[in-house]
Amino acid sequence: MYRKSDLSYETLMKKVDSPYTLVIAAAKRARQLNEGKKALIDDKGKKPVIVAIEEIIAGEISFKRKRVKSIK
Repeated sequence: MYRKSDLSYETLMKKVDSPYTLVIAAAKRARQLNEGKKALIDDKGKKPVIVAIEEIIAGEISFKRKRVKSIK
C-alpha cells in the first residue's frame, strides 16, 4: 500500500514521459479493472483509478506511446 506522498506528481512523472501518457495509461487500466480484470496490487476498497496509478508506480504495468510520423 502506498502513502499519499507516494502518489505525488513528482513521483508519477518519474514513471512516465509526460502527463498525457500518465492520463491515458491510468484511464485504460482503470477501464480494464472496471470490466473485471484482476488488480495486480492490493485493491481492497480502492477506486479503479487509484489502483491503476498505484500499479504504474509499482511498475506492475507497462505502456508504450506510439510514435507518429510528422507531416512534412
